[in-house]
Amino acid sequence: MLLRIAALFTFVLAFIFSSCAPENSQIVLADFGNQKITMKDFENAYANNSGGVEVAKKDSLSKLKNFLNLYVDFRMKLRDAEIRGFDQDSSMQKELLDYKKKVGVSYLLETQLVDPAIHQLYDRRKWEIRVSHIMLKLSPDGKKLADELLDSVKNGADFASLAKKYSTDRFSAPAGGDIFYITAGMLPSEFEDAAYATEPGHVYPEVVQTKYGYHIIKVVDKRLRVPEIRASHILISFSSHGKIDSAAAKARVDTVMQKLKAGADFAALAKEYSDDPGSKQQGGDLGFFNIYTMVRPFAEAAFSLKNIGDISGIVQSQYGYHIIKLTGRKPIPTFDEDKENLKKMYKNQRYQIQYDSLADRLRKKYDYKLNKDAFDAIVANTDTTKVGEQNPKYDKIKGDVLYTFTGGSVTIGEFLDNAYKRFEYNGRQITPDFLNQAVKQISAESLIEADAMNLDKDDPKFADLMENYKDGIYIFKLQEDEVWNKIKVDSTDLSNYYGKTKDNYRWPDRVNFGEIFAGSDSAITQYYELLKQGANFDSLAAKSTERPGYKEKNGIWGLQDVNSSDLASHAFKLSNPGDFSKPFAYENGFSIVELISKDPSHVKSFDEAKAEVSGAFQEAESKQLEKDYIDRLDNLYHPKIYYNELDKAFKSN
Repeated sequence: MLLRIAALFTFVLAFIFSSCAPENSQIVLADFGNQKITMKDFENAYANNSGGVEVAKKDSLSKLKNFLNLYVDFRMKLRDAEIRGFDQDSSMQKELLDYKKKVGVSYLLETQLVDPAIHQLYDRRKWEIRVSHIMLKLSPDGKKLADELLDSVKNGADFASLAKKYSTDRFSAPAGGDIFYITAGMLPSEFEDAAYATEPGHVYPEVVQTKYGYHIIKVVDKRLRVPEIRASHILISFSSHGKIDSAAAKARVDTVMQKLKAGADFAALAKEYSDDPGSKQQGGDLGFFNIYTMVRPFAEAAFSLKNIGDISGIVQSQYGYHIIKLTGRKPIPTFDEDKENLKKMYKNQRYQIQYDSLADRLRKKYDYKLNKDAFDAIVANTDTTKVGEQNPKYDKIKGDVLYTFTGGSVTIGEFLDNAYKRFEYNGRQITPDFLNQAVKQISAESLIEADAMNLDKDDPKFADLMENYKDGIYIFKLQEDEVWNKIKVDSTDLSNYYGKTKDNYRWPDRVNFGEIFAGSDSAITQYYELLKQGANFDSLAAKSTERPGYKEKNGIWGLQDVNSSDLASHAFKLSNPGDFSKPFAYENGFSIVELISKDPSHVKSFDEAKAEVSGAFQEAESKQLEKDYIDRLDNLYHPKIYYNELDKAFKSN
């Protein structure tokens, strides 16, 4: 239904605020009956359908006139729908409510949760921050110690020393708690929020709890993020012939560095000296990588290089000595480029937390109350019942209200029906814990649906969306009543219409031909020589053509439009049936074609054209019925259109 409405009437409108001055906006461009169409109405409608106000300002007066005519027709139809009492039609009102609920929930979650969150995530990911932390285990003693250590840090104790002594994060503790650079979307939301709220050189003033433990967080540095760089390197390994010889490695890397300073080519030196077999033959090129791909000393040095072509000093890692050259840098992607990735990160990291928080706010807003007696009744009557299994005991209590909220309530029966439809609940035993979880989830959905049903009262954009959809339903119903349902097609009508319009239905020039196809020029040359010696084309095609599916057809293609392919074009150029072409290149191979017959362009018979005739007849009938309908509305409302005012459209006073 939605797609049909969109295709039918693309100018069903979602109104936006006009940029014109109030006086200009009240100019009347048309009136019919007691209805008026103002400049504001027109500008909003036109801008919405032309791509915005700035685009509309550039359009010609003739385009504005054409649209105004359509818009007047559109508004007269909506008035007709009002007179017919469509707003009292139960089926249309039900569809509107169903749409409001479905789209409203998506709109609410998108505008209140997803969209703000991914914009925040995008803004945060423009930066990367270097963080240290002290982590303690999730236990009463862990929390107590974390509080004590935070007090010590605030009183001047050395953060790194405390991290080395107390932190339970065995990876960062030896480095004084340093976990290197992070960016948004990498760590638990509680940790990330605290880190991004802290200025470099400062410690977050509270102990932060995540699922991993209690954290004391210090921000060491903050800088603009470079998503990926491209670099080359020369690695001089500590190992030489199976033995560790760091002194020899240092001497070699010093030699390489001296040659670079003297102007030697980096790539040539990498091929000569580097011990990295993966990049050596590429002149040391490592391609693009992010800061977390490489070992920390390497990454720190590489991402500290400022300009393309810069070369680092000697960098030591567990693999040996490196000299690094920066060769490329990727910019931060635009929001639109990164949008889907941002959504994935948000859904994985924060969505459920924020969804639950929204549900809790709505529980307060709508005075949600769980009926504890009803909840206990489900538990008492459960036995070993699993979701999806029938339990006769539930029949006695299914009418009891399980929970209420302003404007609604849900019975035990409605709740269980909902639970039974959920794949993720299927087969789960109905224990108190499961029941708590299910009630929380299903009641959250009930409350979000309730809030969605009130969105049009508080959100003008959503109200416009609903008005837009309502107009679409009404227009669709009018088209059904006045056009589509009145079109009657029978054979006599079609035959008469064909007689009047048969020149519109023609076969193009067509040709029937056979083909021998080969992948190599030597093979096709051999087949051509055989044909010149009198070989039968069909037999040779059946034996030798390499085109899949055509051996069993003796290479015959059947009637083809002359312009459909080079094969058909070559065949049509042949003079007589039985003539064959010279070999020619075609589709990664070579072809020879033989003319079987030509079928010059001619009018299709009624049977051949019947489907096209039917479509054209219905289109002509619908246009006439549409015109008749508009004519009736014109005669009823006598619209007046003031084209002379249109030159003021999209202009300030």
